[in-house]
Amino acid sequence: MSDSKVGKQFTTSLGLLAILLWSTNIAFSRTVMEHLGALTAGAAIYLLAGLSGCCYLWSSGQLAAVLRLPRRYLWICGTFFVTNMVSFYLAVGLARGRQQVLEVGLINYLWPSFTLLASVPILRKKPNFFLLPGMVMAFAGIFLAATQNETFSWAMLLENCRANTLPYAMALVAALAWGLYSCYNRALGSDVEGGAISLFLLAAGTILLLIRVFRPEPSVWAVRPLCELVYVALLPTFLAYTCWDISMRKGNVVLVVAFSYSTPLLSTIISCVHLAVPLTLNLAIACILVIAGALVCKLSLRE
Repeated sequence: MSDSKVGKQFTTSLGLLAILLWSTNIAFSRTVMEHLGALTAGAAIYLLAGLSGCCYLWSSGQLAAVLRLPRRYLWICGTFFVTNMVSFYLAVGLARGRQQVLEVGLINYLWPSFTLLASVPILRKKPNFFLLPGMVMAFAGIFLAATQNETFSWAMLLENCRANTLPYAMALVAALAWGLYSCYNRALGSDVEGGAISLFLLAAGTILLLIRVFRPEPSVWAVRPLCELVYVALLPTFLAYTCWDISMRKGNVVLVVAFSYSTPLLSTIISCVHLAVPLTLNLAIACILVIAGALVCKLSLRE
């Protein structure tokens, strides 16, 4: 096996690791936000993750190289990255109650599909007919995995959209921004050694902190949410985004993005265990649909 093939397999596995780490994000972030608030938690998580990353880059002598990265890569990828982070936390923070948070999360889970669609014009992927049914199956699985509440209905979703549109719009912007970031990161950064994730995280944390200053929210600090905040900042945030950044630039994009359809399913399972929520039959059906949709989407795209 050639070194280039082994290297691509390794960078692909980093993308899969990022998805597994992200799957723990909602469960732990939810308990952090219940104590600190969405804006405070988001600002603290991203600032801590960004500072940790910059300290690592400085200690390893890579910080100067990161600062010399192409400006086009930094501005385009950085803009989409920060837009995703800020938009999603604003969507969660502006949501009225847990029911709307669930619906906002459902819209945010459209990002894998947007990434696959954006890969056609940006990365010159060539789809065939099976991309559409694969996306439909994945959407169905995402719907079942992310909507465990039996009272959920599309009529309720549309009514809530009319009553409080901004959170849904921000979640849609977040999904679009992450799909574009993933593709442009590959298109502009495939030849870039090292990434600027730490700088992007610092920028996102700074913006959320500024919003927090002008939009105060109650925060209750305690040992458990503080420990969970550190976990979310270092693993599902810093490490996961760093792994995803490398994988999108040098790994098998179609395979990683197809597997990312399992994120809402894995996240729901972990959330059920962490938050002591009982599993449902919908979850088993969602598992079949998500896996089937991911496989069909993977097979529908080629270089």
